[in-house]
Amino acid sequence: MTRSALLVGATGLVGHQLLARLLRDPLYDRVTVLARRPLDVAHPTLDVRVVDFDALEASDVPAVDDVYCALGSTIRAAGSQQAFRQVDQHYVVAVARLAHAAGAQRIAVVSSVGAKAGARNFYLGVKGDMEEEVKAVGFERVEIFRPSFITGPRPDRRLAEKLGFAAASALSPAMRGSARAYRPVPAGRLAAAMIASLREGTGATPKGGASVRTYEDIVHLTEPA
Repeated sequence: MTRSALLVGATGLVGHQLLARLLRDPLYDRVTVLARRPLDVAHPTLDVRVVDFDALEASDVPAVDDVYCALGSTIRAAGSQQAFRQVDQHYVVAVARLAHAAGAQRIAVVSSVGAKAGARNFYLGVKGDMEEEVKAVGFERVEIFRPSFITGPRPDRRLAEKLGFAAASALSPAMRGSARAYRPVPAGRLAAAMIASLREGTGATPKGGASVRTYEDIVHLTEPA
């Protein structure tokens, strides 16, 4: 039986990988994307809805089964802590609620390693607050992905960021034990793991919580059977 998917964040690094994989996945006969502007992509199963994320509750969303959320920014890109929270927490939760109202029972969302509600670190606190709100929406299955560095082509990345990612990749083999959670993850592998997590047979979300996926889970979900 085929299913329908809702994707947000399709123009980002992980979202771009998600979109490409969802469009060629025979499990999905419709992929609805919520975006600020039209996408330069055409496909028989693709339905792009241009929306105002500040008034998401007024958006027209078709019935949907699975939700993939790769919305995310940085404080620098957003312009302020308040703007960052608006995107990485409030928009994500609004999408979750809208999709659940449209029938979705499964959601996979990108968070961050170290996320914790109420954390002193602002970034990690926002991610943790988002996780708690998404878990409270009422989905049957919630898959929260907590990657560290996400690697892939980012044309707008500054030199310092590029050097930081290169250093993290070089040090990855030395990250062992609990440090393995901080190993870099390619965007394509993360996207593939998110899709795998919502397939039949991966198990239901633990009662009252969510399946929290870190580096080891991402590797496991994408290893050949």
